[in-house]
Amino acid sequence: MRVTIQLCTYNRAALLERVLDGCFEQTADPDSYEVVLVNDGSSDDTPAAIERARQRATCRFEVIDQQNSGLAKGRNAGIARATGERIIFIDDDVLPTPNFVEEHLRSHDAAPLAIVRGGAINVESFDTLPPATWRLKDYSGNFFWTTNVSVPLQTIRAIGGFNDTVAEYGWVDIDVGLRLRQGGVKAVFNPRALVYHWKPRPRSGNVEKMIRQARAQARTAVQLAQIHPHWRVYLATGDNLPQRALHKWLRGVDAAKKYRAALGDLSVDRALSNAELRAAQKLVNEAYFEELEDARAKQSAKP
Repeated sequence: MRVTIQLCTYNRAALLERVLDGCFEQTADPDSYEVVLVNDGSSDDTPAAIERARQRATCRFEVIDQQNSGLAKGRNAGIARATGERIIFIDDDVLPTPNFVEEHLRSHDAAPLAIVRGGAINVESFDTLPPATWRLKDYSGNFFWTTNVSVPLQTIRAIGGFNDTVAEYGWVDIDVGLRLRQGGVKAVFNPRALVYHWKPRPRSGNVEKMIRQARAQARTAVQLAQIHPHWRVYLATGDNLPQRALHKWLRGVDAAKKYRAALGDLSVDRALSNAELRAAQKLVNEAYFEELEDARAKQSAKP
């Protein structure tokens, strides 16, 4: 088996079938790749969606069911089951283009030991898709981003896979990327190895969830800095003196209160205006830095 596509899913039945169809509808030889899906304890219609997809599978399709344990443990379960020489990581909100597998393999043939980073085009719906052409505005500077990245299977196994001691949301990709960098692994970028990344415009009903997620990500940022006290971490997570000083000042003038007032009533789910969306993003950002300071203080207080 030349390559494994690995993804994890949690309560995204409506998206999952379309994503799996994209995995099955590849121009690559069906005997050259497999799909390994980890169902991380979904409580929606995911099992039924998987069974429907199984009937349409054109390549080897392996499913692992586990209790809800988080993304890192799910990734590691997928790595353990994979049989491909290389493993491509995507998410359950990522739709591969038909030549996706072929392009990853083409890059690996040219650079056998490298990470291959593919391109991602953000879309609000999978129903209406723009042309599959990567543009500079779609660029991501992430060294290892599991929205669309591949690596030799033995390489990811050699570093121990994903750090499953980090249970909350955020930064697990950066941790893997740093360990790969430290091992001397290089990365190449193939803009033709494309996916569509589902990124719907936030609504009023999403704001509180966004805030909770930002706070979890801040707590994870402090954990990451303990593992990797490196400038890349401090820059990526915002855990550095200039950014922390700016947001300390913003807390001092109660900027969050102003942003929340600009959002109005969030009790009814509705579309956000452009101004409200900017206010929501700023409010989420302030929640992140407030939680970051609290998590740093708790870490410092530990014996």
